Amino acid sequence: MAALLYRLGRFCFRRRWTITALWVALLIAVGVGGAALSGPTSNSFTIPGTQAQKAMDLMEQRFPDTHAGGATAVVVFAAPDGRTLNDSDATAAVRRSLDRLRRDAEVADVLDPFDAMAVSPDGRYALAQVTYKVPMGDIPKGARATLESAASIGRSAGLTVETGGDALQEPSASSAGEIIGLAVAALVLVITFGSVLAAGLPLVTALIGVGIGVSAITATTGFVDLSSNTSVLATMLGLAVAIDYALLIVSRHREELAAGRSAEEAAGLAVGTAGSAVVFAGLTVVIALAGLSVAGLPILTQMGLAAAATVAVAVLIALTLLPACLGFAGQRLRPRRRAHSLDTSAGRRWAGLVTRRPLTVLLTAAVALAALAVPALDLRLGMPDDGSAAPATTQRKAYDLVTKGFGPGHNGPLLVVVDTKGTGSAKGPGRRTAERLTPLSGVAAVTPAVLNQAGDTAVLTVIPRTAPDSTATGRLVSTIRDLPAPAGATVSVTGRTAINLDMSTKLGKALVPYLTLIVVLAFLLLVLAFRSILVPLKAALGFLLTLGATFGAVVAVFQWGWLSTALGVQTTGPIVSVMPVFLVGVLFGLAMDYQVFLATRVREEFVHGASPTQAVVAGVGHGARVVSAAAIIMISVFAGFVPSTDPMIKMMGFALAVGVALDAFVVRMAVIPALLALLGRSAWWLPRWIDRVLPDVDIEGARLVTHAPEAIDAPPAELVRN
Repeated sequence: MAALLYRLGRFCFRRRWTITALWVALLIAVGVGGAALSGPTSNSFTIPGTQAQKAMDLMEQRFPDTHAGGATAVVVFAAPDGRTLNDSDATAAVRRSLDRLRRDAEVADVLDPFDAMAVSPDGRYALAQVTYKVPMGDIPKGARATLESAASIGRSAGLTVETGGDALQEPSASSAGEIIGLAVAALVLVITFGSVLAAGLPLVTALIGVGIGVSAITATTGFVDLSSNTSVLATMLGLAVAIDYALLIVSRHREELAAGRSAEEAAGLAVGTAGSAVVFAGLTVVIALAGLSVAGLPILTQMGLAAAATVAVAVLIALTLLPACLGFAGQRLRPRRRAHSLDTSAGRRWAGLVTRRPLTVLLTAAVALAALAVPALDLRLGMPDDGSAAPATTQRKAYDLVTKGFGPGHNGPLLVVVDTKGTGSAKGPGRRTAERLTPLSGVAAVTPAVLNQAGDTAVLTVIPRTAPDSTATGRLVSTIRDLPAPAGATVSVTGRTAINLDMSTKLGKALVPYLTLIVVLAFLLLVLAFRSILVPLKAALGFLLTLGATFGAVVAVFQWGWLSTALGVQTTGPIVSVMPVFLVGVLFGLAMDYQVFLATRVREEFVHGASPTQAVVAGVGHGARVVSAAAIIMISVFAGFVPSTDPMIKMMGFALAVGVALDAFVVRMAVIPALLALLGRSAWWLPRWIDRVLPDVDIEGARLVTHAPEAIDAPPAELVRN
């Protein structure tokens, strides 16, 4: 592989105008395609195979006029002290507000609280339910503006009016924090290279790669329903890995220039050696992201595949466009010798300290990470609702008003579907189901069964006594599902609360199989890359330390509330259900990036004759500054998403920033070098039978160093034949 990439690097260096023109043309073409073909994004989701989803699909089929899958909004009215909503002027104001909503073309139905008996016993609070024709996340801005206009009508009459529900959920938007993160990345690059030109190359190539990836995702929205978070997460990951991959290659290129090589030769060697690490690092990220499809959740599959495609583009750009740009820069990237010497001396001093006291370093780091992981034992999964919104928002105010006027369970009613198709009318089974549900201790109220036009399906609304995200509500859902169904009927539970519970359960069950899958696949890939059993095994075990500590930090901040004010976390609660699985995939891929970057250089030194300890010192000495800069850049990019108002984006940005910091600076630069020093030569042991079977990919570039004619001097045209 090193020889092939060496020739590719020299080819792109020589044909820099052609390569650059091709990439720019692709960027323009994909950009035009994205602008012309883009369609709306959506925040709606499905969870195939779960009872809640099957019941929701059944309701959409049997009750088409109710738009069961449509977005919903709640409008909560509260009368001032000393008055009730039964006063004629207050009642008139409520109905004027609802009439304004009924005139909206996107609204399917509005339930009048006075007709639906949705007025609190003291007459001070009323709850109106609004159903839309389209799913949540697809509500146009005009419909949300109408909702606010309707609330203003009631407020002008002296009432307190607040709105909530999933209809108010807006697509994720960019924030100033992302720009700040990119600016910090640029500053780190300038400090690392001491050159604006060298710092600019990773940024320019990264922006081109992300531009292509996001434009392609935008074009895809014209044909496929994609989550609004898909492009945001692709941007987050694409920027981080693209800058890091380019940083690694540019750094190696400058090392070769400092050694006196020509610019073309330096570019070839950089792509042949550092580029090999980029290929394997990129493959681990792609495997981890594409593997998200095993969770069986369409939204995760979409985000994983889109991010994986963006990472693949970043790898291709690093291997082709970047060496072409190095050709334009020429010898201007040659570093000052004194600065280059200082770059490696600091890393060597750190590596020397680790190898002199490997057991002390290993135990200290492991104990610290284990302590940080303790909060993860209290991990609770859930989906954000209006109760987790910021206290100043109308959604949170509506949630609190409903709790005050009706009880917390009214914020998450359960829908119980009784299906008797093929066995008779659902009227009797629906009544008997209501009779069985009413005495349950966790039930506050059960509405009479509503039959569909065919009479073979009944729907009951069950109001729990507890909040939607409470464990008691979860137990109630399980209790209802465990009750025996009336003869000739099947009973299932759905509604937003049940859907969230089923999603949390499904993702929780998928976490271990998914983690096993990506660890096994990446282990095999790293065995191929490093021709070792123990090095990939240590990489995987080190990742488990990182993962536990990262989950601990997430729970401490977002569930327990530590440092929540400083980080802008206005409310605490369960961790977003999709976050753990997605975090495992992304963080694993990024952790293997640093493992490949450092271990490749250590193995390179070992293969070229250094002792195991000398190889660790030399490899970490050369790689420490680059990996440190790469980690700081990733941390900056991810931290730039923490100010986002979207709970998942905020949580993901924080988790990835913390995870990268722990993995790069604690695990990869302390734990792994200490283990390599303790294991010595046995770290690179590989059974002979495996050694004979595995192809030699030469990730460390041994053939390049030996200057084999077939590896070094082959003309670029040979690239086509190979």
